Amino acid sequence: MLERDIKIAKSMANDIIIPNPAPKLVGDAFLDIYSKLEHILVKDSVRCFLRFFENCEGQGMSSYLTITTQTLTFIVSFNALRCAKVVLEGMAPELYGMHANPNCINKYGYFVLHEAAERFSVDMIKLLLRHGASANVRTVGNDVIENLLPLHVAVENTCLHKYLEDNLEYNLSRSQNHLDYVYKLIHLLCLPEMKIFLDTTRLLAEKTNNVLQELCNYIEDEKIIQSAVLLLAAQEQIRGGSSSKINGSSKKNGFDLVSNCIMRLSFSLRWEKGSHGMAPELLEERKALTDCAWLLVDVISYAGENLSAYIQAHSEVPNVEVFQHVSSILKEYGFCPTGDPMDAVNLQPYDCRKSNGESCKGLTDANMAVMESANLDAAEEKAVRKKAGGGWDPTYTKRSFFPYWRSVLQDRVPLKVYPAYASSGLSLSNSIVNGSTQTPNHKLGPVRRISPLTSNNQPRRCFIMAASGVIRLLKVLK
Repeated sequence: MLERDIKIAKSMANDIIIPNPAPKLVGDAFLDIYSKLEHILVKDSVRCFLRFFENCEGQGMSSYLTITTQTLTFIVSFNALRCAKVVLEGMAPELYGMHANPNCINKYGYFVLHEAAERFSVDMIKLLLRHGASANVRTVGNDVIENLLPLHVAVENTCLHKYLEDNLEYNLSRSQNHLDYVYKLIHLLCLPEMKIFLDTTRLLAEKTNNVLQELCNYIEDEKIIQSAVLLLAAQEQIRGGSSSKINGSSKKNGFDLVSNCIMRLSFSLRWEKGSHGMAPELLEERKALTDCAWLLVDVISYAGENLSAYIQAHSEVPNVEVFQHVSSILKEYGFCPTGDPMDAVNLQPYDCRKSNGESCKGLTDANMAVMESANLDAAEEKAVRKKAGGGWDPTYTKRSFFPYWRSVLQDRVPLKVYPAYASSGLSLSNSIVNGSTQTPNHKLGPVRRISPLTSNNQPRRCFIMAASGVIRLLKVLK
């Protein structure tokens, strides 16, 4: 019987998209072991994992001769690469031929590649793709925003980067120059702190079908920052197809198709002139957004390759130098920002060690304090990783710049956990708790950026509490 089961387990394919077959009792059994498993995954110890699996006879971690997707999701959430490799291969004798299918949806409504995209773990994404994970799977169910690709998770979460949120919040319908806004956005995306986020998006875009259509969807939804992230990261795919020569430069077919999409939007807005169906203020705002999209596509179509090459080759360059070099690249192609230069000194990561609820922005000598704190946090992170092993997650880079407590994949989680230093998150939660549904009047702000992806039956209430490690616990107890 055991030999027969092992043969059947080994024959199960990894590239077949299937629903979660594990019964509820298996999920309940996982609750009894997850705390012990957590300690193993923090160290990413294969030996301890296999010993633990064998001792508990796979209870809570296996069902129907496969490793459950709940187990694999938990492993990926800790970025435990070695343990993930073992359960995906299923070659260890302790697993009795069982392995995990990365294309099995979990009970929360998403796939493990969505989890890896949220973690911005390039190595984990590569591992999952090597073992047959599909980048074209979508979220489904009431517990998540539906119809999200892993690519959407990476793009939407990249737009929550602190540098973008701190520097790109205003109303395009007002007096500020929308052209300088686009130049500012491009400068920020070229910073070394953005590289891991762009690399994740690029990797997923390479394996995602119809990337061009996803880009056009973002543009039609007037989501400029998402469009910029996808344009810069996936320009190699967008440049596919035949090329035409414009003013002596190569402009490929993909960018022509995107330009045609924007042209149709522009014509439709021009026809709206004089119509009673749209308020004049809204019409002007949409025209400004269309102008932003025009400039953005034009910049990336011509200067994108040089910008991308610079990002890859200069991952540890001071921000001031990055801004200067990016400006020189833009000017080389005839794009001349006219606004004030970016202030590289005031770019601040999250002060993750802060616990008194104060905002980093209000501190005296904030620049030096933040820089010293960031350096200290980085040193502490390296020491912890060296002591604990390779599974520590989130990494310093993501923890310092990405607000994991507001990630798109966790949007439907009824319990919101905000750290003390997340003042913007607290104010947003308090408005929801108090029953207020008003959002800032800016198309590109942090609230409006995700709204087109959500439906109207969002959770009515958010509960705020300070508890370490509760995000991972929510995924198990949700």
